[in-house]
Amino acid sequence: MLNTLFSLFLSSAFAFVSPVNYPISLAGNFGEPRPNHFHGGIDVRTGMVEGKPVFSIADGYVSRVTVGLDGFGNAVYVRHPGGKTSVYCHLKKFVPQLAAIVRKWQYQHQTCFADVRLRPTDFPVSRGQFIAVSGNTGASHAPHLHLEIHDTRTWSFLDPLAFLKEYVTDTTSPIAHAFMAYPISGEGVFCGSSRQQNYGFSSSNLTREFTAWGKVGFGLWANDYMEGSFGILGIYKTTLSVDGNVVFESVVDSIPADCNRMVNSWGDYRHYRRSGVWYMKSFADPGNSLPVLHRHAAAGGIVTFDEERDYLLAYTVSDVFGNSRQYSFTVRGRRQSLPEKEPTDVMNTLAYNRPNSVQRPGMSLMVPLGALPDNVELAVGAKPGVLSNEWRFYDESYPLFKWAEISLKLNGRVADTDKLYIVSRQNGDRYMGGRYKDGWVTGRMRDFGLTYAIEYDDEAPVLTGLSFLRNKLRVAAYDSKSGLRSVKGYVDGNFVLFERQDKSNVYVCRLENSPVMRTNSTHSLKVVALDNRGNMKTLTSDFKY
Repeated sequence: MLNTLFSLFLSSAFAFVSPVNYPISLAGNFGEPRPNHFHGGIDVRTGMVEGKPVFSIADGYVSRVTVGLDGFGNAVYVRHPGGKTSVYCHLKKFVPQLAAIVRKWQYQHQTCFADVRLRPTDFPVSRGQFIAVSGNTGASHAPHLHLEIHDTRTWSFLDPLAFLKEYVTDTTSPIAHAFMAYPISGEGVFCGSSRQQNYGFSSSNLTREFTAWGKVGFGLWANDYMEGSFGILGIYKTTLSVDGNVVFESVVDSIPADCNRMVNSWGDYRHYRRSGVWYMKSFADPGNSLPVLHRHAAAGGIVTFDEERDYLLAYTVSDVFGNSRQYSFTVRGRRQSLPEKEPTDVMNTLAYNRPNSVQRPGMSLMVPLGALPDNVELAVGAKPGVLSNEWRFYDESYPLFKWAEISLKLNGRVADTDKLYIVSRQNGDRYMGGRYKDGWVTGRMRDFGLTYAIEYDDEAPVLTGLSFLRNKLRVAAYDSKSGLRSVKGYVDGNFVLFERQDKSNVYVCRLENSPVMRTNSTHSLKVVALDNRGNMKTLTSDFKY
């Protein structure tokens, strides 16, 4: 009896509750494929407004609070017994006690960004305790609560719906829209062609006869849906079977943090870039180690058509609630000659299973092991630039799993080598860091399809619009080259916090929240903006407060 009561106590203590006080409706679910990352949590709708209360989903303690990091805007991390950590993102504001802790940290470190780490005794919370107010901060396109749950030890992403099912209603099955056939180069054809082809599901059982010979991979375009939500959601489980035998299965329940960019390999990234539609492949590239992909055949999901007969292929798509739907089509094995495999330029091919080095006059590229989904043949090209040649390695976007290191030779002399850096170019310039040594500048890169060059920044950031109105000091700051590193303010020589207004270049100091006392006297103000190459701009003014 005592053991039973103790078990009931433990299950109650570690049970999870809703983070909001109204029925949960989702704008996004766990594991949705997105360029360069999976959606790491669930997006809980807040009625397109800010200011809804947010509650801790279980007992624990606030272990971290961040401002302006990782696209999360304002975020609270709560560590729970049992090895889980929940993260609440895009918040408008924290409860006053947490806000005071964050502000103290910001003043101590003299920055508007924050990464506050707390001890277990600093801010304990109970299940259902009010911790913040929902908002639209960070990389959020509309007001909502983004909730993540992680394995505290490994930091793997976990599906929050696995813990919050009882607070969500979903009886709607996923829907598959089309499948894609991927004949393996030199080893397979589908419907007489060696090119990839897609076919829509006009019904759940296609009666059209398809033909194939040799090795062919398949992919699926499918989405999940949920009543009360207009969102297009990702698929939890996908199974591909051939003649009743499972050859491939994906179950999106846990994603290691260092596997996030492998979404570009599992999904057909090239097709997504062109159409905005994700086909998720039912086979895995050799360099893709995503644990959510389960290969049930020696071929890793590739189907071999080597008999002149009918093959029955069936896809089953399911959500985390068990709602499922099946789609099937028949492929007739038809013996035919296979086209020759396209020749490969071995000298320009990088191998996925080892580190790679690419050397050209004026350029050095180091690609670490584990950065590539498969062997890739580069198309290295350079054109003259101002401070270096401008380099590109692929004819379209080709993202890597990890950062690579690129070094470019400087053409000529500059006044100050500390002002040099690497820039990547695609619809604008992006600062990629820079270390100068012996005539070379070294930075980082993570996409072969961008253009890389050396840039020089000796221009100070722009500071403008300094004003004082309604007890607020306001200034706009930006830097069009290496980018802003910091904006700091000083009143009468003492630091005051200028907070960046979300999704803008405006920084505001609210004097009632600062150490400046209202004395109805004149104060001196200095604002200093610093960029990533050490260039500084200063504005000064007087104001009465």
